[in-house]
Amino acid sequence: MTRTLSPLQYSALTALVLSIGVVSVTSQTKIALDPNKYSLQQDVELGQEAAAEVRKELPMLNDERVEDYAERIGEILTGAIPAEFRHAGFRYTFDVVNQKEINAFALPGGPMFLNRGMIESAKTEGEMAGVMAHEISHVVLRHGTAQATKGQKFQIGAVAGQILGAIVGGPAGSIIAQGSQFGLSAYFLKYGREYERQADLLGAQMMARAGYDPRAMASMFKTIQAEGGRSGPEWLSSHPDPGNRSDAIIREASMLRTQGNADTGQFTSIQARLRGMSPAYTAEQIARGQTRSRNTSGSPARSVTVQPPSTRFRSYSPTNFLRVSVPSNWEQLNSGGGVTYAPEGGFVDDGGQTAFTHGIEIGVAQGGTGNLQRDTQQLLQNFSRSNPQLRRTGDTRRITIGGRQGLATPLANVSDVSGQQEYVNLSTAHLRDGSLLYLIGVAPQPQATTYERAFQRVRETMQISD
Repeated sequence: MTRTLSPLQYSALTALVLSIGVVSVTSQTKIALDPNKYSLQQDVELGQEAAAEVRKELPMLNDERVEDYAERIGEILTGAIPAEFRHAGFRYTFDVVNQKEINAFALPGGPMFLNRGMIESAKTEGEMAGVMAHEISHVVLRHGTAQATKGQKFQIGAVAGQILGAIVGGPAGSIIAQGSQFGLSAYFLKYGREYERQADLLGAQMMARAGYDPRAMASMFKTIQAEGGRSGPEWLSSHPDPGNRSDAIIREASMLRTQGNADTGQFTSIQARLRGMSPAYTAEQIARGQTRSRNTSGSPARSVTVQPPSTRFRSYSPTNFLRVSVPSNWEQLNSGGGVTYAPEGGFVDDGGQTAFTHGIEIGVAQGGTGNLQRDTQQLLQNFSRSNPQLRRTGDTRRITIGGRQGLATPLANVSDVSGQQEYVNLSTAHLRDGSLLYLIGVAPQPQATTYERAFQRVRETMQISD
């Protein structure tokens, strides 16, 4: 959930923060803005464009309680921005990405995104606030466009792919970034050591003004380093150590006076809430499209990881005349007038409205004419009424279903669940009473070949004893 502070909220929050946190301004390090040929409005435009792409392509956590918590800390920190760095028009928003890697980033003009892995790795709310204060400092100091001022020219409208690739990070991010015109991620997400030093120091000052112990920022950087393992966490790869980072922050903290305590007291419960959720996605899973970010209505959709069909099969008897073998990692689920076999995460039941994105549905349509081609066409017309984007992608071909003559029709659809293109295979055969046995196989389009092999085996091994 994204929220922008109104002027009234901003003023009230600033007054509150200044009443609880007092900072000595006589000895703290002075930081000045670098030359910048871009306007404040261009910062906002760049950030909003890239943020829209992030929310579209990356799996947002979409948990109201966690999002509200991140926004609350963000509001406390933005209320502590020094007056000389409060840029008119900047819109500070705070979203949580359901990604495992330890990362956080802020875009020009104010949008900030925190990976779930960053929140989970922090030991205290102060550590989490330290990373957020550092990122806000990059925004208020306009480091992205200041750094671009020193380098090549670019056009607004050409930034999203490179920024998104840098956000995901690693080889997966490189895949996403392919085809972009400019290496703009270096301007907006990876700064030089001097800019990192400035963000550390201003971030410490903002923490003190807000009521957080600035030494928690130094502690968080040590936590990130320890969590990173041999390869190092993604956050450190895009935020180079300016040298003795922790020592410099602690030295700055010694020149600041902090009164009061901004801690909300919610950190422990928020981490417990995250631990109770399904695991966050890795960068590799995101790059492979194994998440669902939005559905066709534009509202957030569930993010899930679905395992490919097992090569081992097990048998079910959904009726007294039918025996079917399906991959062993598929479960039997009732769905309307038929039965569905789907892997975990591939079936949705939303208040009685069911849908599946991976697997196969088996059912019987009554009232056949005895002509398989004609009955199949009628069934397709019925399905099209509830799936207006369903369309043929090839010719109907003859197949065998449980030893009987059948037809297979390749189709394509746009999933109501994920908003993505999906492969659909409709297979039909007549039962002895003239009714139509049908099998509907569904899978995301990129996984069509893998799933079609499973669908074929289900058809060929089916036993019909009507």
